[in-house]
Amino acid sequence: MDRLLIVDGSNLLFQMFFGMPARIVNERGKAIHGTLGFVGALLKIIRATKPTHIAVLFDGEHENARSADDPDYKSNRPDYGQAPPEENPFSQLPDIFAALGFLNIKYAETADCEADDWIAGYALTCGTKAEVIISSFDSDFFQLITDKVSVLRYRGKNTVICTPDYIKEKLCILPSQYADFKSLTGDKADNIKGAQGIGPKTAALLLNKFGTLENVIANAEKIKKPSVGSSVTESAGRLKTNYKLIKLGGGSPLPFCMSELGYTRKDITTNEVLRGIGLR
Repeated sequence: MDRLLIVDGSNLLFQMFFGMPARIVNERGKAIHGTLGFVGALLKIIRATKPTHIAVLFDGEHENARSADDPDYKSNRPDYGQAPPEENPFSQLPDIFAALGFLNIKYAETADCEADDWIAGYALTCGTKAEVIISSFDSDFFQLITDKVSVLRYRGKNTVICTPDYIKEKLCILPSQYADFKSLTGDKADNIKGAQGIGPKTAALLLNKFGTLENVIANAEKIKKPSVGSSVTESAGRLKTNYKLIKLGGGSPLPFCMSELGYTRKDITTNEVLRGIGLR
């Protein structure tokens, strides 16, 4: 069976740029720590997952359409437009693109959607006929997990592969309920506010009883704890907006078809890639 590895490029870039132990420069004094970390992590992920197909997808710099539903959506993210290169992860993006080109790995930046939407599109369209592995620390992808779609959270030797059983054990819900779950609890990373007094345990209990966010709202008066029922009722409008922000439908046109994403390159090292693109 084909195995498609979809890498959340922006997520991996930030993880490596800010996660490397020190700023690393080459012999010409050029900062390469983000590129070094990105390529090294990517090659380790490839060796661990052994994909037949790969796509690396990045968020472009453009207005976020979801902000029309909630102006506060992701408004807590720093603006790197005026940051000096040593503090700006995007300053190393050209070198990362060069490395991906050297590896013959297809990559793309979004122009009118989020990378999340592309990733969801591949999971939903390819996950019926191929195994799909999404490499990202963005928990929103938990909602896409099925028997054929998993989420890899890369952390060296502590890397975790998230499956339906992982979600059930960790959160006590089904992956298909994750958008409902996150709508209730909120998401600090994306500046989404949940219902007051509803944390992960309470959200899981509500969804185990009522099934969906829509049913939780419709049956708020049946919730045993009055304060929780009142919170759901008072927050109903915001909870529905949260769901629109978090739910991934994969409706955006995809940059590549599956047949364009084949990957066969084996046994290459990070140093070979960096030398190949002139950084070493």
